[in-house]
Amino acid sequence: MKKVLFFVILFFSCFNFCSASTTSAHEYVLMDMKSGRVLKGKDYNSPVLIASITKIMSCLLAVESKKLDEVVVVSDIIKKSYGSGIYIEVGEEITLRDLLYGLMLRSGNDAALMVAEYVGGDVDTFVSMMNQKAKEIGMLHTTFVNPSGLDNTDSGNYSTAYDMALLTRYAMQYEDYRKIVGTKKHVVKTNKKTYVWHNKNKLLNEKYVTGGKTGYTKKAKRTLVSTASYQKKDMIVVTLNDSDDWNTHKELYQYAFENYTSYLILKKSKFEVVGEKYYRNLGELYIKNDVYLPFLDKEAKNLVAKIVLKKKSRVKNNEKVGRYLIYLDQKLLYQEDIYLKKKVKKSSILKRGMF
Repeated sequence: MKKVLFFVILFFSCFNFCSASTTSAHEYVLMDMKSGRVLKGKDYNSPVLIASITKIMSCLLAVESKKLDEVVVVSDIIKKSYGSGIYIEVGEEITLRDLLYGLMLRSGNDAALMVAEYVGGDVDTFVSMMNQKAKEIGMLHTTFVNPSGLDNTDSGNYSTAYDMALLTRYAMQYEDYRKIVGTKKHVVKTNKKTYVWHNKNKLLNEKYVTGGKTGYTKKAKRTLVSTASYQKKDMIVVTLNDSDDWNTHKELYQYAFENYTSYLILKKSKFEVVGEKYYRNLGELYIKNDVYLPFLDKEAKNLVAKIVLKKKSRVKNNEKVGRYLIYLDQKLLYQEDIYLKKKVKKSSILKRGMF
């Protein structure tokens, strides 16, 4: 199997941009959700206590369990809960999906324990799952010891602004997760009660904000994760230990939306690679998604695309045959898979039994 490499220089027109914003956060990061590129940050690789934004991981594992519509019978585990809660009762019947609304909208620590027990079998196993998933995602400076984010004199969950942005970027690929964290109000009826939950994330009142999670303990101080979309720009902001986090997030989004312009880098359609002959005879090359990426005007001249195709002796219809790589300042920024739609071979008249 041979690899063939093609280079494409990318140029874009320039736009003016304004000065950078300021922040009161001890640690923060502004990340482009599509590429994972850090657009702005401060001490974003320094591990600190993260409080209830921990629940993003707990929610993610529950979503991936594919048990969202199963009915959970609340057990005695909730008696170990303290701090913020949704006040479910032992013996109450509630779906796992509704538990996640209580987990993310109201930051219920009782919900966190119940989710952990139901998804993991027991809390310790669930915490091991949390740490394993963190490794898979690439969260290099994260350690979980519980599913809620509570801390004490002996232990707590530690992570970084960058790691929590990576986690959020990963979680946002799931429609169920996006719907939960983007909900302002949720009504739940169980066999015992009716609940009306309003999201603690006040940033959802901003038209461009799409989700997130709040957090607070006396030791961690205020922690906050949010996501936002505007003019094909999808962003993540994480702040740790920030007394003015609502305004910090709004300032960082304003900075991103005013400074960066989103460009259509790749179009969801067939495309031709100049000089490529091998696959041209077999069918059409295509990608599955339109790809928009945000750039500053001064970055445009430093963009280069590389197309890597694998020459396979046998290839199935709609099989992956290569990658489209986009580099900024010689660093890999983004990659998209390339697929082949094979030509349909027309059968002869003889084979169709006409004669």
